[in-house]
Amino acid sequence: MRLKTKIHLLTTLLMLVILMATNSGIYFLYEKFTYNTEYNQLQTRANDLSSTLSQLNAQTNLQQVLRAYMPTEGAIYIYEGERLKTKVQASLEMPEGPSITYKMPAIWIDGTVVDITLQQSTEGVKRTLDLLKVILVVVSVIATIPIFLASLALGRLILLPLERLNATMRKSATTGNYEKMEIKEKGGDELTNINRTFNMMMEKLEQHYQKQQEFVSNASHELKTPITVIESYAKLLLRRGFDNREVAQESLQAIANESSRMHDMVLQLLELAKNTEHLDVHFEQLELAPFLNKVASQMQQAYHRTFIVEVEVPRFIYSDEKILKQLLFILLDNARKYSEDEIRILATETTNDVRITIQDFGMGIPAEHIPHLFERFYRVTGDRNRKTGGSGLGLAIAHEIAEQLGITIVVKSTLGEGSSFTLCIPKEGPQ
Repeated sequence: MRLKTKIHLLTTLLMLVILMATNSGIYFLYEKFTYNTEYNQLQTRANDLSSTLSQLNAQTNLQQVLRAYMPTEGAIYIYEGERLKTKVQASLEMPEGPSITYKMPAIWIDGTVVDITLQQSTEGVKRTLDLLKVILVVVSVIATIPIFLASLALGRLILLPLERLNATMRKSATTGNYEKMEIKEKGGDELTNINRTFNMMMEKLEQHYQKQQEFVSNASHELKTPITVIESYAKLLLRRGFDNREVAQESLQAIANESSRMHDMVLQLLELAKNTEHLDVHFEQLELAPFLNKVASQMQQAYHRTFIVEVEVPRFIYSDEKILKQLLFILLDNARKYSEDEIRILATETTNDVRITIQDFGMGIPAEHIPHLFERFYRVTGDRNRKTGGSGLGLAIAHEIAEQLGITIVVKSTLGEGSSFTLCIPKEGPQ
């Protein structure tokens, strides 16, 4: 069964059930109220008659008194014990059908105790209730028409955006393009928000696909160069390496260098692929000065360079120690490659964040290249990359890690004076 049919049936049946329950409630409440009213009126007549009888004498015309209190389409019976003492009724014969009675004791004219019974026919009430029942049934039947039309409109209102969304997804699957929904820029209901979410998802998929294509293209290009070099030197080695030791030495050295470079590049590619997934981050309070001194000490022992740590404030930060250390290693290694002088690590504090600045005093970076530094395989200059042995992936990995930690990286550089990479770390961790 189609969803549209389900909506039509369920909404129509639900509204009919509600309407029938409401009409039934109205009918039974009116019935109870009407019979209670008739019974109370009968009780009032009986009380008034009893009071009047106690004040009569033998000369009073009893029949006129009884007729004055006789119910419409009813009768009054006076019993003394089991014997009928007198009666008065609206017609010669009481109509057959439903009726209500009220019985009470009273003092008769001669001082004896009698039973007064008032009887009231409810045939009129029954006719009124039957008419009400017919009216309610007709109203329910007539109300079904607008209810059904309303269910059709509701089904169309709900399903039309979903049908458009389904058509768009089918078109995307058929054409291979990232099709998007046409929606209003502002406002809208939940279905419009679903369409916005769908468009956002398609944009993300398109961006990821483009990045993947770019990544594969760049990776294949980068790996192609060392493979070509290795192949060329291997062929040279086969041709002349066994006869010329100098050629063999040069070829093997080049092959070893390019193999090492390929090894580093593959490791970085794997690291980058791992960091694009969500890392298992555990935020904790870190004592900043000992943490930075430990990182600087490890870098100094590894590369025999001078790393100076200056911690002004604060004392503590909130981050993941292992992942933050990996991020600092990447930036410090990058600073080491492009500077022969000391590297400074400065920690400061602002109102909203803690800032760790890594300052080198190397050649600097031209301003037009700074916005592209964190793109994969991006290099400021080709010869610079060849001298340092980089692959253009380090800063891309750093950017991915920083996003996982909620850290913003700010880059400043002056040609001939050096560059600074500042990590802006939220004081209370990412929000």
